[in-house]
Amino acid sequence: MKLFTVGYEGATQAEVIGRLKSAGVQTLVDVRAVAASRRAGFSKTILATSLAAEGIAYRHLRALGTPKSGRDAARKGRIAEMRAVFEDHLAEPAAQLQLAELEAMASEAPVALLCFETDPAGCHRAVLAQRLAASDDFEIVNL
Repeated sequence: MKLFTVGYEGATQAEVIGRLKSAGVQTLVDVRAVAASRRAGFSKTILATSLAAEGIAYRHLRALGTPKSGRDAARKGRIAEMRAVFEDHLAEPAAQLQLAELEAMASEAPVALLCFETDPAGCHRAVLAQRLAASDDFEIVNL
């Protein structure tokens, strides 16, 4: 089974949706703590509406977003610190519940994890993907 990830940095909404459709993604899982964006087309409501028009479901799992201290570390290029903050965050009950929900969704149909960064190595979605791959043998595909 494949687990997709996608970052929208430097891309248009149409480009991201095109990648998702080409890969056969059925649900886009937004793993941003704050599902708002200054980039046109990537705030929660407009993104969900645009995806629905293309036959792709949208689900925002806020508890799987990076806490502010982790986002601040990532912006400063301190990726190891961001990952440590996020790993600690994943131990919280709300994150555990949504991680289980994500795993169930990914086991049923193709999903893609969405966050901002183009390079998954600098994004917390890579941590989520690696966790799922370790527990359910998903193949991670970065779009």
